[in-house]
Amino acid sequence: MSVDSVPEARTPPDAPRQSLSTAAARNLATTTKSAPQMQEITSRWLLRMLPWVEAAGGTYRVNRRLRHTLGDGRVEFVQEGATVRVIPRELGELALLRGFDDTDVLTALADRCAQRDFAAGEVLAERGSPADGIQLIAHGRISRTSEGRYGEEVAVEVLADGDHFGEKALTDSDVRHDSTFTAETAGTLLTLSRADFAAVQDSAPHLRTHVDTFGSRARRRQNKHGEAEIAMSAGHVGEADLPGTFVDYELEPREYELSVAQTILRIHTRVGDLYNGPMNQSEEQLRLTVEALRERQEHELINNREFGLLHNADFKQRVQPRSGPPTPDDMDNLLCRRRGTKLFLAHPRTIAAIGRGLNACGLHPDHVDLGGQSVPAWRGVPILPCGKIPISKEQTSSIIAMRTGEKNQGVIGLRQTGLPDEYEEGLSVRFMGINEQAIISYLVSTYFSAAVLLPDALGVLENVQIAAGPR
Repeated sequence: MSVDSVPEARTPPDAPRQSLSTAAARNLATTTKSAPQMQEITSRWLLRMLPWVEAAGGTYRVNRRLRHTLGDGRVEFVQEGATVRVIPRELGELALLRGFDDTDVLTALADRCAQRDFAAGEVLAERGSPADGIQLIAHGRISRTSEGRYGEEVAVEVLADGDHFGEKALTDSDVRHDSTFTAETAGTLLTLSRADFAAVQDSAPHLRTHVDTFGSRARRRQNKHGEAEIAMSAGHVGEADLPGTFVDYELEPREYELSVAQTILRIHTRVGDLYNGPMNQSEEQLRLTVEALRERQEHELINNREFGLLHNADFKQRVQPRSGPPTPDDMDNLLCRRRGTKLFLAHPRTIAAIGRGLNACGLHPDHVDLGGQSVPAWRGVPILPCGKIPISKEQTSSIIAMRTGEKNQGVIGLRQTGLPDEYEEGLSVRFMGINEQAIISYLVSTYFSAAVLLPDALGVLENVQIAAGPR
C-alpha cells in the first residue's frame, strides 16, 4: 500500500494530548490583521467629476438672463428643487388674463396656486364632474378623452408641459368637465381654485373689470430660447443709426445655500488608551465616519428635494424612453439636448440595461480612459455608475446627463474650504470634549450643495425600464 493511501490517524477523544494545541498557541501569537473594512464605500464618481466652486458666505447666486416666452399660449414655471411655481407674468397666457399687466395682482394669483404631484394612471378629472378651478400642467403627459357619438370613449388630445384645462371654472360656478383627464406619466400640476381667484378679484377691482372686458396681450420680442432679445444691427454701411439695447436679467435669481451633513463620533478613552496598537483606533473610527459622510453627500447631491440633480432638471430637459428599456435612440435623444455633455450617470443595473439595449441592436458601448480606468461610454461620453440613483418598485430608474463647469455654464458642486479644524477640503472634525462617562466626542461636518447654471446643462431620461426580459 502506498503512503498516500494510508488513512489519516485520528486521536481518540479521551486520549491525552501530547503537544500544545493551536487554539492555545494563538494566545501567544500576534495575528496579522486588516484595517476595518466597509461595504458601503463606492466609487463616488459624482464627487470626483463635479468641479467644486468656493461658496463664500455659504451662498451661491446664479444670475441668468431674463427668460420666459410670452404669446405662445403655454404657461411656464420656475423650479427650486421639488418646489414648482408659476411665473406670474405667464398667467397672461390664459385667455381670461390676456392683456392684464398688473404684476402685483398676477403675483398674488401665482402665490395661490397649489402644487399637486400625480402618478401615472391617476384620473385627475372625470367627465361630468364639477370643475372648481384651473389646472396648470408643469410637467407630465395627460390624455384627454371624451364620449363619442355612439357612447364609445374617444381620444381628444394629449396635454403636456405648459398646457392647462378648466379655465372656465374660474368665472362659472356651474361649469363641469367635458372630458376625462388621465395621467399617462407621473408629473406635477398647479391648481388655482375659483375661491382663490375670487378672493384676489375682491381685493383688485381692476382685475374684475378686466375679466369682464379682457382683450389682447402685447407680444414681447424674444430669441429662440425665450430670452429677452438683444437688439442689434448687422450688414449696414455708412453712418446708419444703431439700435440701443440692454441685457435684461432675472429679478429674483436663485440662490443655493450650502447644506450640511453631520454626525458625532464617540470613542471611549479606555479604547484610545489601551487598544491603539498596532492601529490607531481614533484614526480608523474617523476614517470610516468620513467615508460614510461622503457617501451621504453624494446621495444628497442626487436626491435632495432642494438642490438634488434629479429634482433640479428642467422639465424641458426630461425625456421619456420610446418603449421602456433604454435604446440607442433614447441615449441620442438625451445626448443631443445640450452642448458638451461631460458624462452620463446611471445605476449599475441601468448600465446593464443599456448594454442589453445596445446588444439588441447589434451594437456595443465604447470605452474611454478616465483617470487610468476604462469605463463604458456612448458616443465618447462616459457612462459612470452611481448606486444612489433610485430604482422604483416598478423596476424603473433614471439616466442623468450633464455638462459641468462654471466656464461651460454647466453643473457645479459648491463647498467652502478653510473651515476651523478642517480634516479634508470642506470637511471638519471638531473636538467636543469628554463627558462624565469618559467618552470623547468629535463633531464631523461637511458642507456642500450643487448648482445648475443653465437649464440645458442637466438632462434626465426618466422611467427607464431596467428589468431583464425573459430569455
